[in-house]
Amino acid sequence: MLVHNWRQTLKHAWSVRFMVLALLCIIIEPIYTFVAATWVAKNIYIQLAMSAITGLLGVAAIIARIFVQQKVSGDLNGKPPSEG
Repeated sequence: MLVHNWRQTLKHAWSVRFMVLALLCIIIEPIYTFVAATWVAKNIYIQLAMSAITGLLGVAAIIARIFVQQKVSGDLNGKPPSEG
């Protein structure tokens, strides 16, 4: 079930932002590996850095999901979503 303010949540939630950044890293990593394999020698440190960044962004998304953000928390002062 979606929260009643799902559009606002998608725009403002830090957990969603971190997950999008992690997704971008996941997409960029194989592209970099392909380019590095065809044009220049592979640099293991860049691959390790991309993997570390992806992991850290995933952890940051989990942590951000736990904390309440007032702007997108869905708090309706005790009212059910239908009355908001």
